[in-house]
Amino acid sequence: MKVGTDAVLLGAWCPLLPAALTPSATVLDIGTGSGIIALMLAQRIHQSSVHIDAIDMDANAFAQATKNFRLSPWSQQLFAQHCSLQQFVSGTRYALIVSNPPYFVDSLKNPDKGRELARHTDSLSYAELVQSAAAMLQDEGLLALILPSEAEATIMQLAVENGLSLYRLTRVYSKPGKPCKRILIALQKSTKKRAPEQDTLYIESDTAPRSSAYVALTQDFYL
Repeated sequence: MKVGTDAVLLGAWCPLLPAALTPSATVLDIGTGSGIIALMLAQRIHQSSVHIDAIDMDANAFAQATKNFRLSPWSQQLFAQHCSLQQFVSGTRYALIVSNPPYFVDSLKNPDKGRELARHTDSLSYAELVQSAAAMLQDEGLLALILPSEAEATIMQLAVENGLSLYRLTRVYSKPGKPCKRILIALQKSTKKRAPEQDTLYIESDTAPRSSAYVALTQDFYL
């Protein structure tokens, strides 16, 4: 899979709480694809002992992520596994779980099987994703996702059902005047009550192909 804007957004935006910044930090990337989000998090965390698991059910994606991890400065911290979330077995409780999950529901299937798996919720439903992530999060841990805007109500309901609360929500627009296309959402496993952060992000401005906010968010990751 090619590196897309969604993955770059999530990797750059994902909140990093203290538990994810400690020397013993544990992170899980579900549906890693080329490994871009896991690599971005390794760059951002700045801890040589952080442990980042990255799983993908597609053999080609797994092979690509494995190669990218091996060639990166963080090769000792990144661990790819060829499996689905349903097959994944780990005794680890993660400080942070991230996913750019399948998001087409009941839509025309892509003849490319790899892209179909990456794009459709047939392989991983939102309910399976949230339930599994909630079970694997440590207390105060975060689940960070990028999703179509129309999934917001569904994800919020699933969060409530699985003991997660909204930590941060950013609505993403292609440009001013256009409808919201994506949401960046962080859900926390916590019994503490706090007011969630909510804001907006425009990819483009009225005068430039990249807004100043998008450039500021992603500048550490583009050459």
